[in-house]
Amino acid sequence: MAHGVSLPAQSSAGAIERVQSSEAVVPWYLWCSVAAVTSAMVGAHWDISWHRTIGRDTFLTPAHIAIYLCGILAGISCGYLILATTFGKNPELEKASVTMWGFRRPLGAIVASWGGVAMLISAAFDDWWQNAYGLDVKIISPPHSVLAAGMFAVGIGALMLVLGFMNRAEGRAKRMLEWVYLYLGGMMLVTAQTFVMEYSGRVMMHSAIHYRVFAISTPLFLVAAARAAEGRWAATKMAAVYMLFWEGMNWILPLFPAEPKLGPVYYPVTHFVASNFALLLVIPAAALDLVLEKTKHWPDWRRGLVSGTALVTAVMAVQWPFANFLMTPWSRNWFFHTQNFDYLARPTSYQMRNLFYIYEKTVGEFWLGMLLAVAIGMVMSLAGLKLGNWMRRVRR
Repeated sequence: MAHGVSLPAQSSAGAIERVQSSEAVVPWYLWCSVAAVTSAMVGAHWDISWHRTIGRDTFLTPAHIAIYLCGILAGISCGYLILATTFGKNPELEKASVTMWGFRRPLGAIVASWGGVAMLISAAFDDWWQNAYGLDVKIISPPHSVLAAGMFAVGIGALMLVLGFMNRAEGRAKRMLEWVYLYLGGMMLVTAQTFVMEYSGRVMMHSAIHYRVFAISTPLFLVAAARAAEGRWAATKMAAVYMLFWEGMNWILPLFPAEPKLGPVYYPVTHFVASNFALLLVIPAAALDLVLEKTKHWPDWRRGLVSGTALVTAVMAVQWPFANFLMTPWSRNWFFHTQNFDYLARPTSYQMRNLFYIYEKTVGEFWLGMLLAVAIGMVMSLAGLKLGNWMRRVRR
């Protein structure tokens, strides 16, 4: 039997005590949840490359299997926790759980189990959708939205499971759980950026919508997760996980040969196509960490305004000149992979001509959009601080 982090005993005041054992290790069902989140993101990036390289030949592609394995693994870990907590004789698990519909399990298991169900439902929905309407050419389609919601739920559930253990742990167990927490936080950044990939390519980086989409998709979670972590440079470490995973997939996939099976073919493809280069999120995340550290005694509303401004403006300052570089011949290599195009890429496309697509029609509209991005970042960061304060108190 696997040995897990010792769960809390009831104190005289009825509160949950912290785990004291320095010998405790991460239990198998937490690793199972981590594997579920990782499998989903490997499968998602593989599937996007599959569609851009091969098209859609069958439903049961290896990429699809990796995606839906996430739902199965989440079901295994959550199912065990539900059964062990509700019907088992483990008082420690019971004290660290909540009741819903007559069943007991940790809060994270509730969220992750719903996510696993949504992912498996989206499989049938996606198969029907593509048989009825043909190949998806957009990431944001109805079946993909259901799938993304399921992925987010599994990821958030896994994060909450680890967070509950981490907030109760001490010593070696706490240090191990902190690294697992930061890894899952980075994978949630991967999830968020995958869903908005159509707005984060290099051709969009000189348009305000690129920064508005970032402000909507990222500061809430990044600020909340960094606030809930007790160690320093939490946002930077999560951003590093995001960049390493994202670029790792981009460097590995083109190593394997593949060719289109659907037409028309506008660009000859011989290997799996890499996706956009990752956002240089480590630098803005470091700025966020510095601001959160320097303002830790400020009221939340002031911290939210300053941290949101720092994060979004740092992204603007970094990505704008980096986008210029990505349009040059210096970026057309295996590392930056801007010479990779999918088989539907036309010679007249912005990507192939290395031109920026200007989404806004006027200069005034552009600057209004940029100011709106900063304002959204402020609001999302303030909400993230409030959420992070709650996350620090999670014990179940």
